[in-house]
Amino acid sequence: MPDTLFATPAGSAPVPMRKLLRGKIHRATVTEANLNYEGSITIDKDLMDAMDLIEFEAVHVWDVNNGERFETYALEGPPGSGVICVNGAAARHAHRGDLVIIATFAEVEEAEARAWKPLVVRVDDANRIVDGPAEERPGPQRAAGAGAQPAGGRSATAPTRLKKV
Repeated sequence: MPDTLFATPAGSAPVPMRKLLRGKIHRATVTEANLNYEGSITIDKDLMDAMDLIEFEAVHVWDVNNGERFETYALEGPPGSGVICVNGAAARHAHRGDLVIIATFAEVEEAEARAWKPLVVRVDDANRIVDGPAEERPGPQRAAGAGAQPAGGRSATAPTRLKKV
């Protein structure tokens, strides 16, 4: 079984890998929680496209309101709908109106990891993409007003950092 910490191209030494945040939809509002569905989270297609997220891709969901964290997979919702619907058993962990962070991760070679920047998609209360800084801002910097912005955040209309592998 391959070691997940190293990539080993044929005939070469292992390449150290790091698991890093690939991107996130920051503080989206849950529009529905549907317990009677098999599983997953339905996400507005426009948000999925902005995140370079594909259907059935694994996502981590962190509920800001109650601290719950779970992993599921993404299903595409109608574009422009603003839908963020937590389905199946996970619907017990997030409720309509909760704020959630939806994140994906990537395995990145050590050399690329040092300059890595995740894609941050910021949304308003209706889950529409808004302008704002692309980078993460640690809590103390945000609280001190360094690079402060109104609630909401960043347009992800041109995700330039992501590279196809």
